[in-house]
Amino acid sequence: MQQMSMEPNEEKQPVGSGDWIESSEQVKAVESPSLSQQVTKSWLRESLESIIPALIIVLLINAFLAQATRVEGQSMEPNLHNDERLIIEKVSYRLRPPERGEIVVLHIPGRESSAPLIKRVVGLPGESVEIHDGKVYVQGKVLDEPYLTQMTYGNMPARVVPPGHVFLLGDNRNASNDSRFFGMVPFEEIVGRAWLRYWPLDEIGIIEP
Repeated sequence: MQQMSMEPNEEKQPVGSGDWIESSEQVKAVESPSLSQQVTKSWLRESLESIIPALIIVLLINAFLAQATRVEGQSMEPNLHNDERLIIEKVSYRLRPPERGEIVVLHIPGRESSAPLIKRVVGLPGESVEIHDGKVYVQGKVLDEPYLTQMTYGNMPARVVPPGHVFLLGDNRNASNDSRFFGMVPFEEIVGRAWLRYWPLDEIGIIEP
């Protein structure tokens, strides 16, 4: 005897031996996602399509064009101060070598894992640099440094800057770890040139050599 369902208004269609499926209306209710699920998936997809390209662009800019950095310490006072925010541009030194007076961000040679430093270019390739009588001498002549507010104390015998290197000093000569201690810096260890100060807002502006 065929067993009949006692539930009213319910239809089942045989599929195969011993198999039954619900009516088409019930199948749609089970298989079709809700409107909220569709909206969520659509929003997520659109968000990813917008965010991922933006992240890629940011990474490319950071790697090849420019990056933000923060000044740590007092080695560049009175011209740069602790906790100021700068934009470092990376394009110039792909086209030309560093120039005297420019402020650069660098890695200490042989210590690339350490925090980057920010210093000023003083000596260029092939030049002789020495320090005595409170002044810096380049090629035997006193270097004009209008950005300083103090003398450069101590003595350093003449050193010749090798090709592809620069000699760097901090503006706060008595509180700076620079080329007097870690030596000449090869071009490839220079991250970029300090270009713009954007924080604090009352100091915003282009950084001049």
